[in-house]
Amino acid sequence: MSTLPAALNLIPHYTRLEANGDGAAFDISASATRTFLCRLTVTGQVEQESLDVSIWGSADGETWSKKPLLMLPQQFYKGTTKMILDLSLRPETRFIRSRWELFRWGRVAPMPMFVAGLELEEIPPMSRETPTTRIALATK
Repeated sequence: MSTLPAALNLIPHYTRLEANGDGAAFDISASATRTFLCRLTVTGQVEQESLDVSIWGSADGETWSKKPLLMLPQQFYKGTTKMILDLSLRPETRFIRSRWELFRWGRVAPMPMFVAGLELEEIPPMSRETPTTRIALATK
């Protein structure tokens, strides 16, 4: 059985995005938990624009879902956004890919431009031996 890489770069770090597009497809069938921490990092942008990033699923890597599996919050500025993608209840999804849409408004240069990256890391399964502690709630 093959293993999943430590990180999936659905949008490679420091990718210059100037038009709407789709990323490469990644086979996630080797994932043990099918749960991923998604980290969208914007490192460059111009004013008066927004970036919408979503993750789409497929059973065969050719035909993609009609709706995204996950929509990340719309971005306007530099920074990092994290979300969880849980596909544990979607066994039919064997492939995922990113899609991005850029929007520009205002009277300055008409071309939108973001520099961004989208990395997914598989969240490891929790051990049954992991001790848990209960949080005591303070009462007044």
